[in-house]
Amino acid sequence: MENFLASLPLVAKLTPDDYVGFTFFVGCMAMMAASAFFFLSMGSFDKKWRTSILVSGLITFIAAVHYWYMRDYWAAFEESPTFFRYVDWVLTVPLMCVEFFLILKVAGAKKSLMWRLIFLSVIMLVTGYLGEAVYRDQAWLWGLISGIAYFVIVYDIWLGQAKKLAESAGGAVLKAHKTLCWFVLVGWAIYPIGYMAGTPGWYEGLFGGLDLDVVYNIGDAINKIGFGLVVYGLAVSKSSEA
Repeated sequence: MENFLASLPLVAKLTPDDYVGFTFFVGCMAMMAASAFFFLSMGSFDKKWRTSILVSGLITFIAAVHYWYMRDYWAAFEESPTFFRYVDWVLTVPLMCVEFFLILKVAGAKKSLMWRLIFLSVIMLVTGYLGEAVYRDQAWLWGLISGIAYFVIVYDIWLGQAKKLAESAGGAVLKAHKTLCWFVLVGWAIYPIGYMAGTPGWYEGLFGGLDLDVVYNIGDAINKIGFGLVVYGLAVSKSSEA
């Protein structure tokens, strides 16, 4: 019995006012539950929608695994797990861009749209990491480059080719596309705020009092689970029409 207890992983103690650790734990559990929901529901849909649901489950599953490690890192060192967070984002954010392509395939979306959004998201994340973790003295410059890539994504989905495809599809596809667009415009705006809260620059007076980890954790849970639920709702709607 003693050997068994000794083999169990240690559970880090959280203080009642450790909101960062709390949001890491809740975020992990919420996204793991969402993953189970998406994966187990795949069999309920037509074949053409299963990939979309699979990607939704992968997004939340990858995030849940990273959040498990990030919570332990925070408990051990009480430092922001910047490296792990960006590894999570560089895997999950491009997958969120893939979701736009998958739901717009019915309107004739080409893979060039998907690769463009993926490329822009990677530029946004790599430059964000450089500013937040490597070249902090030039955080404003790297943040500017990251922000430009973000706004190009916003333009593409709100006003560019993706919008035209969504309008040609109409109905539930257009509605889902608009909802995802709002997630990118409003929900993803949390990340630049977190970036400015955690890096030096002219903007320090605006967001310097915020805890970037709490901001990021809440934003991640809302955006990733919300993205998946929008795609799930579209799949339910289109499957019921068949």
